[in-house]
Amino acid sequence: MEKEIVVITGGPGTGKTTIIDALIEQGYSCFPEISRQITLEAKKQGIEQLFLEKPLLFSELLLEGRKKQYQSALQDHAEIVFLDRGIPDILAYMHYIGDSYPAFFDEACSENQYSKVFVLPPWEEIYESDEARYENFEQAKLIFDHLKETYQKYNYNLIEVPKGTIEERIKFILHHLV
Repeated sequence: MEKEIVVITGGPGTGKTTIIDALIEQGYSCFPEISRQITLEAKKQGIEQLFLEKPLLFSELLLEGRKKQYQSALQDHAEIVFLDRGIPDILAYMHYIGDSYPAFFDEACSENQYSKVFVLPPWEEIYESDEARYENFEQAKLIFDHLKETYQKYNYNLIEVPKGTIEERIKFILHHLV
């Protein structure tokens, strides 16, 4: 079997991290979302909302982290590796806030190709804001649209994961990997 590097993406509050955590519990190799880690590091340095105050710096740090995750996934012993978000997510968020970005962001999307991309649709019943997720549900829906558009720009065939229990969602994802 060829190595599968699988992205699970979607707007904020759609259950990505819950799915990744459940896949880890089942023994799958997974890499977590890194934006909260970057935000916490910035807060330690006195920058309250790095994404809002310095969006390009935030995006550059995310890009470096996600490229490292991709390389680590390639080296991982597992045949299937799951990532909580991929490199195109960065561009989707930059499109959402209306920021331009240097060409190396686009190059990173082209150079680091994923096997499959599963996208989780907006789901108001499970959506929650917190200190790192400041978007409201309407904004989360717009981000979802930007995510789909950005991944499709890089020729990904997105597989939309239906709403359901965590077990049903994981079963759906695993079924589409066979």
